[in-house]
Amino acid sequence: MNKQKILGEPVVSLLPSFTPAILALADGTVFKGQSIGADGVTSGEVVFNTAMSGYQEILTDPSYCRQIVTLTYPHIGNTGCNAEDFESAANYAAGLVIRDLPLVASNWRTQDDLSSYLKKHGIVAIAGIDTRKLTRILREKGAQAGCILAGEADESKALAMARAFPGLNGMDLAKVVSAKAGYDWNEGEWTLTGYGQGPAPRFHVVAYDFGVKRNILRMLAQRGVKLTVVPAQTPAADVLAMKPDGIFLSNGPGDPEPCDYAIAAIREFLERGIPTFGICLGHQLLALASGAKTMKMKFGHHGANHPVKDMDSGQVLITSQNHGFAADIDSLPANLRVTHVSLFDGSLQGLARTDVPAFSFQGHPEASPGPHDVAYLFDRFLDTMTRGMAALQPAK
Repeated sequence: MNKQKILGEPVVSLLPSFTPAILALADGTVFKGQSIGADGVTSGEVVFNTAMSGYQEILTDPSYCRQIVTLTYPHIGNTGCNAEDFESAANYAAGLVIRDLPLVASNWRTQDDLSSYLKKHGIVAIAGIDTRKLTRILREKGAQAGCILAGEADESKALAMARAFPGLNGMDLAKVVSAKAGYDWNEGEWTLTGYGQGPAPRFHVVAYDFGVKRNILRMLAQRGVKLTVVPAQTPAADVLAMKPDGIFLSNGPGDPEPCDYAIAAIREFLERGIPTFGICLGHQLLALASGAKTMKMKFGHHGANHPVKDMDSGQVLITSQNHGFAADIDSLPANLRVTHVSLFDGSLQGLARTDVPAFSFQGHPEASPGPHDVAYLFDRFLDTMTRGMAALQPAK
């Protein structure tokens, strides 16, 4: 607590004191604020996210590996943090940038305030800067390399580290964040009493972990799927030996093009006609395995309010997004069909193979914490496996 004198009398202030922090961008822009997390330094690609909630899910999403996340909603930390909202086993975001840290967190599930959580997990974070100005810079110039320096105010050091970050182009991060060994998953979706077990399984799915979010696995388990999660570099032969009913390709960070090991495995699954469903990085890898190309986006899509059109039904869906690379809609071969398109910029959001039972979606249909407009894609995957099993039954 801070002590000061008013009219000669000592007064104890309840306002916390914060050490200085700097956010430096590679273009030379410097923001000065306060450190609300761990002291230290971190660098990465600076992106902005327009979601109003879900900051803990964002911090623990492996897709944010090597990225410093700016949250555009001004007040972050209102609901605190808890042990149930982890989307993975660790915090992967390289750093956090916010405008204002509320002094009080109020929620019946709160176990930690945000600042304590950040310090406990060693996350470097800065508050008290003009996030509107920062977002405009990123929109106009594109996602930039940046550095947060917390606990000291050495601008030259922060700028040098920002400019030294190589960028995400050509960076294979899927194998970095992936599980080191395979495991089974049967935990279902969250209820007011916590996480329960999924129902008795009807299908066996092998899920490739390129940086998978736990809520994806929960939503599959809740629909009666037995899940075997395997590391990113697992050969196709090992997966085929498990005789799966379907293959799931998870989300993940980094550039999809260097993931040649995954692209080769996916091609083999497609050649054998195994029902396949990809999300985010998995969507991009399915596109590459099918002969399409991918590209780095100017500033990517990050948020929970992105409108996407379902080209089959004409329905407009509000979706959760987190990606800096995309499948190039102009590069699709004849056997890939566009199923979803972003209404923000017309970029590709979903595709389906016309010759084998495989489809994918760029956004996040599991959308923890929300929205849930695209959850029907999990049901579509189950329908695809149901038809696949029916085709294997002998004719009566």
